[in-house]
Amino acid sequence: MAIQMAMSGHDIEQDGDIPLLGQKWIPADEKCIASARRFVRDVALDWKAADKVPAVAELLTSEVVTNALVHGMKALPVSSTIRIAVRRDGSLMTVEVYDSCVTIPRMRSAESMETSGRGLAIVQALACKWGWILHHHGKTVWFHLTAWPQSDPSVPLKLLP
Repeated sequence: MAIQMAMSGHDIEQDGDIPLLGQKWIPADEKCIASARRFVRDVALDWKAADKVPAVAELLTSEVVTNALVHGMKALPVSSTIRIAVRRDGSLMTVEVYDSCVTIPRMRSAESMETSGRGLAIVQALACKWGWILHHHGKTVWFHLTAWPQSDPSVPLKLLP
């Protein structure tokens, strides 16, 4: 498992060549985390991801969206939104969480009795790879899961426009 980061001057649509399976915008409101979790789980189920992938994708989405809301969106206007996108590249599912804050996510060590601070450690432990991309107006935190292990990566997924 590796952390990858990149600085980018590109728009959020820079991964437009990787098929988009679904996307959703939610308000910057902690009450909407459950909606983001359900969305990613439903996309994984709809696209017949492997056994435990929908549950893992749901958990990791919860962690990344929670980080965006708790650490990234506090100083931003209430009207700010978070965008969640699910993409497929061969056997990999990529979940991207975009917010308007340019604060870089950082992993921290939580003490045994602390009730928070383990989100990115969970992402690192369960994702194949994760990282972030800075944009002019925010960042995208993303993670990869091997969701379709029997997929032939030489045959790209084609979606209708």
